[in-house]
Amino acid sequence: MGNLNPEVDFALSVGIPVAVSFVVTAVVTAILIPILKRIKSTQAIYELAPEKHQVKSGTPTMGGLAILCGLIAGCVTTMFTVRFSGNLIFILSITLLFGALGMLDDLRKVTKKQNLGLRARQKLLLQIILGVACAFYFVVSADMGTFIIIPFIWKAINIGWWIFPYIIFIVVAMTNAVNLTDGLDGLASGTSFTVAIFFPVFSLLGFGIAFIKNEALEVENITRAMTDAMIYPAIAGACIGFLIFNRYPAKIFMGDTGSLALGAGLSVGAIFTHMELLLPIVGLIFVIEALSVVIQVASYKLRKGKRVFKMAPLHHHFELSGWHEKKIVKVFVSVTLIMCAICTAVLILQGGPVTG
Repeated sequence: MGNLNPEVDFALSVGIPVAVSFVVTAVVTAILIPILKRIKSTQAIYELAPEKHQVKSGTPTMGGLAILCGLIAGCVTTMFTVRFSGNLIFILSITLLFGALGMLDDLRKVTKKQNLGLRARQKLLLQIILGVACAFYFVVSADMGTFIIIPFIWKAINIGWWIFPYIIFIVVAMTNAVNLTDGLDGLASGTSFTVAIFFPVFSLLGFGIAFIKNEALEVENITRAMTDAMIYPAIAGACIGFLIFNRYPAKIFMGDTGSLALGAGLSVGAIFTHMELLLPIVGLIFVIEALSVVIQVASYKLRKGKRVFKMAPLHHHFELSGWHEKKIVKVFVSVTLIMCAICTAVLILQGGPVTG
């Protein structure tokens, strides 16, 4: 296929790693389920979770291992079908390291037979360290610049050394937001798939418009290679392959192994394509889920035990309000789909006269 030609090869270049990642993840998940059951790597349900969740106790966890295999297969495929990319290797590496962190957390839960793994401070510190590594590679090794692109007005703003805490915050916040969303069968995999399948389009159109409208991008010598966005087809394929077994009633859970990896892949991929500020829009569900926890904790501490929601994250609030688990997942994924569709439509309308 040679170097990527967005007008000719875009669909094929995205479709092939999606298919490879899908097949690998689905096959590995099918193999993992009986193995995880045999070694008793099963989920301990949080005692304060809604009562109906207790029947899920004993479901195999750490299915994120299959997702990691799918991500590797999808990215390696991209190297052969599109072109080699050092940045993509780094993005994949950070994603796998977050997956390894999640695996440590899952292993501790499994061995202790409880829902509490690593301490929150331990996880946060390790996440920050990985975020620092990402920021240094982005600015120093990859020489990607110190500016951010404001979506829809497409203005590039140089924020200098503030780029370091900016990147660290995005990576840590997104990984935890996806982790918090992973509380219902198929919810994290469904929403992550929806964001991931659209994001190569955002990267191609969004950076294309910004590149033309900002001479500073040429001065900064920023790479426009679409291979930096090819973590997304791998994520999309892995999510849909895992969703076959993770949809209600789930035969396997991804655990922190999967959710932390997905959050890292989504965030770091967006950072390297300079479209990270689209994440709060298309990933609105992730933002709302995380905010619901922050609001709940703040209200409990500041208002002497009073709560805003029946339970946080937000999906549990809807559960306790009488919504069926399948309905919540359908609504949340639909909201994500609508936000992605709106964003795509706006980008096409804005990009028409520029790229045409």
